[in-house]
Amino acid sequence: MALSREQIAMRVAQEFNDGDYVNLGIGIPTLAANYVPDDIEVMLQSENGLLGMGPYPTEDQVDADMINAGKETVTAITGASIFDSAESFAMIRGGHVDITVLGAFEVDQQGNIASYMIPGKLVKGMGGAMDLVAGAENIIVTMTHANKHGVSKLLPECTLPLTGVNCITRIITDLAVLEVKDGAFVLKERAPGVSVDEIKEKTAGKLVVEGDIPEMKL
Repeated sequence: MALSREQIAMRVAQEFNDGDYVNLGIGIPTLAANYVPDDIEVMLQSENGLLGMGPYPTEDQVDADMINAGKETVTAITGASIFDSAESFAMIRGGHVDITVLGAFEVDQQGNIASYMIPGKLVKGMGGAMDLVAGAENIIVTMTHANKHGVSKLLPECTLPLTGVNCITRIITDLAVLEVKDGAFVLKERAPGVSVDEIKEKTAGKLVVEGDIPEMKL
């Protein structure tokens, strides 16, 4: 069975290591703030100028002035810092973010990502995505494996305008965890109840399956 948005975020949070500085993009990535494992500490950075972002607020914690880059209200952990966007992007461009988690419209087997524009639709701009994919060594994409019409988002070559080139290292979808390696998607885990055959059917790009593929542990 395909994972929910919250379950994808839970699996994303398992990628974090103690002491990591992590930037969470808009959408599913932001939900990962709610699922950081209790036995580690990470510093979540928001490109609008917050280092030390916490989980989403409860109703009595809501502060309309405390928002993330997607203009959602968030919390700040003890020791958090607030600063302007110029300093935020200096951190990103300076290589001080360990992990970036982004959503995407498409990714391809070369590690390219298209995440900001669909031709013919109104687009506000790329935002900080171009800087984020260039500034972090470990870039994780979260998305559904296929679009609402059942068409694969994991392609031999992206068809939409690119956000970044040869930069994606790992993809976590509602069906699987995959690595991008040597011009292919390497299947590492499958969602509970999802078969390898279903993942093959919904992956348009080159898919490498080696041995028995374990189910995700959520």
